[in-house]
Amino acid sequence: MKTLVIGTGGREHALALALSRDPSVTEVHAAPGNPGIADVATLHPVDQLNPVEVADLAERLGVDLVVVGPEAPLVAGVADAVRERGISCFGPSAEAAQLEGSKAFAKDVMAAAEVPTALAYVCSTQAEIEEALDAFGAPYVVKDDGLAAGKGVVVTDDRAEALAHALQCDRVVIEEFLDGPEVSLFAITDGSTVFPLQPAQDFKRIFNDDEGPNTGGMGAYTPLPWAPEGLVEEVLERVLQPTVDELARRGTIFSGLLYAGLALTKRGVKVIEFNARFGDPETQPLMALLDSPLGVLLKAAADGELHVTEPPRWKSGSALAVVMASAGYPESSRNGDVILGTDAAQRPAECDVIHAGTALVDGNLVTAGGRVLAVTAVGKDLDDARAKAYAGVGAIEFDGAQFRTDIAAKAAAGEIKV
Repeated sequence: MKTLVIGTGGREHALALALSRDPSVTEVHAAPGNPGIADVATLHPVDQLNPVEVADLAERLGVDLVVVGPEAPLVAGVADAVRERGISCFGPSAEAAQLEGSKAFAKDVMAAAEVPTALAYVCSTQAEIEEALDAFGAPYVVKDDGLAAGKGVVVTDDRAEALAHALQCDRVVIEEFLDGPEVSLFAITDGSTVFPLQPAQDFKRIFNDDEGPNTGGMGAYTPLPWAPEGLVEEVLERVLQPTVDELARRGTIFSGLLYAGLALTKRGVKVIEFNARFGDPETQPLMALLDSPLGVLLKAAADGELHVTEPPRWKSGSALAVVMASAGYPESSRNGDVILGTDAAQRPAECDVIHAGTALVDGNLVTAGGRVLAVTAVGKDLDDARAKAYAGVGAIEFDGAQFRTDIAAKAAAGEIKV
């Protein structure tokens, strides 16, 4: 099977790496890709937001499966254009991707499907915004209705900050605050059958102890030793399957990766948000522990054949990713700092360096984005995975590097309670 991965980030590198390790996959291509992806795939230039250009590339390469990584190409209709050429594509249609592209649309689907989620107001005027903020009170949860690359959400006790963020958005969703630990649960679906993956947890804040502004994610781990028994089955029954079924009832088949961001509150599991693609950085540890051939799973989902496919299998142990970010992130990012220490010989076994914001300039690997690398390790347990990942981080150098030192520390110490 020939595959083509669309995207440039850490999620796409992790997917390309997993596809390269699938015996059924004979070729891995990526577009536009990055220097890390180039180690496991043939790169091709493409405008990933141009559906026709992506479909032309897939047709020219003669691939059997296209995997669309980021949300923006999905909302732009790249998956639709590829499927119109008769090529299997893992990723929802533009219509179905509105589950991520519009928070208001997602709320409407959840209401119809009776999926538990936070109470919310959809606002478009300052008067509506102020009324909603006062109705819920602090902590204020303010979400840009559209795509915002994982940074469109503000959670704050400061009403002025919440109002300022809301006024920057064309349309905004203001929600009640959900207490309890957060969980990311991904599911592969063909629009009918739903295969949940292992739950994972990511860390949004830039600094230790969840301090500082939100980011696209500074690290993640899987599985969750503290997760309640039966969590995956409950989420499948109450959240994932009803959402897929409601979209199908509307004539909008959701085929691809459905990502549920959850809060395990005192009143039970509630959905914080949906995404329509693999999340970053959770994808990195999930792909490291996946024991099933990824290409087989994704092709079956793209072709509507999950019901005759074996569900995902998992390796024993734990996996963890630590993100290394550039100077200035998340408010800005500094490009061009030389990166040293990414060679395999300089890190522990079972430790991969997943590239996100990197580039090659004059033969040097340099920073080229906010989140630069995700050092991902597999261990017999969380302590072992943490030790390996942080040993890998310790071998890497670039000016201004930022990373958290507490990824999964509380989970490893048994300090997370539900």
